[in-house]
Amino acid sequence: MLGRLLCVPARVDSISFYGRCAAYLFFFVWGWRLYGLDIGDADIMGSFMHLIVLPIHEAGHLLFIPFGRFMTVLGGSLFQVLLPLVLMASFVFGFGGSRRDNFAASLMLWWAAVSIIDVAPYIWDAFDPKMMLLGGKTGAESDGHDWQNILGDLGLIKRAHLIAGIAHELGLVTMLAAYAWGAALLYFQFRNRDSDATEEES
Repeated sequence: MLGRLLCVPARVDSISFYGRCAAYLFFFVWGWRLYGLDIGDADIMGSFMHLIVLPIHEAGHLLFIPFGRFMTVLGGSLFQVLLPLVLMASFVFGFGGSRRDNFAASLMLWWAAVSIIDVAPYIWDAFDPKMMLLGGKTGAESDGHDWQNILGDLGLIKRAHLIAGIAHELGLVTMLAAYAWGAALLYFQFRNRDSDATEEES
């Protein structure tokens, strides 16, 4: 399995390699900036990344309707993490006729990581809801706060801050894994720049 995850083309042209290096640097810096945003103030909700994640989150609610109320509410946060993981798997294994690309897969893992980080302030806000929701009200003014409902149903509302902190650090660990994976792939690609060898077998 490790060999599959670290498989790179046996011949890598320099332009593609340095383009991937630039992409790696961009996502490296952006990821750290997102992780450094304050959970309690929900600063990430004002980021460009949140604008990407939000419609996926809302779609998740619709997709999980057949599984009952609890899963419908949880489905938003769940889907925003699951979607990039599914895309990651498609790049690793070539599902649906997609081209295998482990470096792209590492970026999908990064996306999953920042999606987890994006959820953390929402969980934090459940204990003392002040975050403005899509309907223009806070969780204190409506019953539309996902994590207030989830943690309330589980009897864990008083532990919202603890759970949010765990989610935030889980996002960091996942992001570090994505960075390590991407860096390893770039190392192997660097060794194979402009090689005359043929493509490695899967």
